[in-house]
Amino acid sequence: MRGPHNIWRLIRTGATLERTGAMRAVLDALEAPAPLRVAARVLGWPFRWLGDEGDPAMPPVVRALTALGPAYIKFGQILSTRPDVVGDAMATELRVLQDKLPPFSVSGAKRQIEDELGLSIDAVFDDFSEPVAAASIAQVHKARLKDTGETVAVKVLRPGIERAFRKDIDAFYFAASVIELLSPSSRRLRPQEVIAHFEGVVMGELDLRLEMAAASEFAANTAGDTGFALPQVKWPYSGRRVMTMTWAEGVPLGDNAALDAAGHNRVALSERVLQLFLNHALRDGFFHADMHQGNLKVAPNGDIIAYDFGIMGHIDEYTRRVYAEILFGFIRRDYKRVAEVHFEAGYVPADRDVDEFARALRAVGEPIFGMDATRISMGKLLAYLFEVTERFGMETRTELILLQRTMVVVEGVARSLDPRMNIWKVAEPVVEAYIKDSIGPRAAASDLWKTLQVLARFGPRLPGLVEAALIRQGQPLVQHPPSKWPARLLWSGLGAVAGACALVGWQVLAQL
Repeated sequence: MRGPHNIWRLIRTGATLERTGAMRAVLDALEAPAPLRVAARVLGWPFRWLGDEGDPAMPPVVRALTALGPAYIKFGQILSTRPDVVGDAMATELRVLQDKLPPFSVSGAKRQIEDELGLSIDAVFDDFSEPVAAASIAQVHKARLKDTGETVAVKVLRPGIERAFRKDIDAFYFAASVIELLSPSSRRLRPQEVIAHFEGVVMGELDLRLEMAAASEFAANTAGDTGFALPQVKWPYSGRRVMTMTWAEGVPLGDNAALDAAGHNRVALSERVLQLFLNHALRDGFFHADMHQGNLKVAPNGDIIAYDFGIMGHIDEYTRRVYAEILFGFIRRDYKRVAEVHFEAGYVPADRDVDEFARALRAVGEPIFGMDATRISMGKLLAYLFEVTERFGMETRTELILLQRTMVVVEGVARSLDPRMNIWKVAEPVVEAYIKDSIGPRAAASDLWKTLQVLARFGPRLPGLVEAALIRQGQPLVQHPPSKWPARLLWSGLGAVAGACALVGWQVLAQL
């Protein structure tokens, strides 16, 4: 229930950060100014006794986020991929949140599996290990199927995880409403809708049947991708709270020392992980939206293996084209075109000045070019970009939240492999290929074919639709004898097709 009682939850959050020492660690990592440090100390210290103490053996920030619950752990997972924002030391500390959290008991996992499958553990598995990985929502066990002898990974949801997430999300909604009330300027960011989007994503992650369906679709889309592999779902041994997949053998993508020892090329891996994500997002419109190091391995043959498909992103074809044009404009340093695309898509209010917006975007993009990534402060860059969007009245695009968030995560993963990697140079060939396929003459011909297919379905209904429109406008109808209906249908259909052909024909000629 979203109400003032959530004030207590938010106070406990601040108190936990203060009591565990996480508040000071976060402020140090973000290089917060002195006034902010003083304010945080004054406001947090009196309530520190209300906070959770957490596990003293853990580093302060990990200790606090783990004590606060799964939603906060998810946030920490994102920060673990951004050493350029929080620093190398904290990013390394936070990485344990990806798959090294305290597990729940094996007996509890077996109980859930038996309840879900309606079979005893001994009837399904010859061997069932202790947890090999434990994350915020579930943990994984290594097992061997009794009927085939195949080694598999068995993912089991944490007991009570649904209730824990709902409690945190409830508090987030309350915090968003307070922010909107106290800071009217924040409403353009639509914090309530952002939380609603996050809620939908997380609740989908709590039903493993949806994750299995996503894994199956993702595998079909990426079957031809070189250097990329996915484990296979074992449907007969899976359900809402249990998922069984083939075991993925490999080196964790976040273990640079192990990758070097195995002879893998980290520079090539950094480029491939970014290009794979862009291909999936632009080409397929369906992408892995939780691509942190804990969900990626490198197989002995060098393939990148992805798993954990609880959070997948989807964007429609029009949005993909807009996103690609924006990326391509930044890559080509054509800031005027980037600005125009924002206006054409309605991302910026039409009463703003496109040339002024283009100049502001140039100030964001120019520092990137001619530099290696070690000299770019992504934190400062994102802060300036936020100032630009606020000045021009841009609202948060909820359909792009997951895409933008994953882009940040994937770039962090890539740069952890190769700190000198430049996102724009690596992205250029993928975005350029998509632009040629989706916006050139071949794409126009494809659009024409889709238009004709739609007209073919609606052609027989066109006369009726026209007459219904005339009736709504109060215009009299001319009664035609039944014998003329076939001719009317034919001419209506031919006219519509001819109009569509002419329209798309002009688009093709304009692009040649």
